[in-house]
Amino acid sequence: MQGTATVSVLVFQTANFVLAALMYTLLGRLALTLLLGADHPGFMLRAFCRLTDPAVWLVRQVTPALLPHAVLLLFAVTWAMIARVLLAVGFAASGALSGAA
Repeated sequence: MQGTATVSVLVFQTANFVLAALMYTLLGRLALTLLLGADHPGFMLRAFCRLTDPAVWLVRQVTPALLPHAVLLLFAVTWAMIARVLLAVGFAASGALSGAA
């Protein structure tokens, strides 16, 4: 019983960490884009773009094309936040986190 609870908490914490890292990386990309411009040649902005491009592509598929890029990044951050909340609610509702101390 304790081993199953430990594994479920580990799965939850790992998924939550990945979603949090994605969310904050998207926020960093948004801040750098607003401060430096989308076509800045700097390494950090290119790294943020390369890390977050798959998430932005997914959000672009469900978002109207007429939105500016900065608004699209805000939508991506919002979707990452919603995913984190739904992850926590889903794990809590299933009882998978009840063994966590």
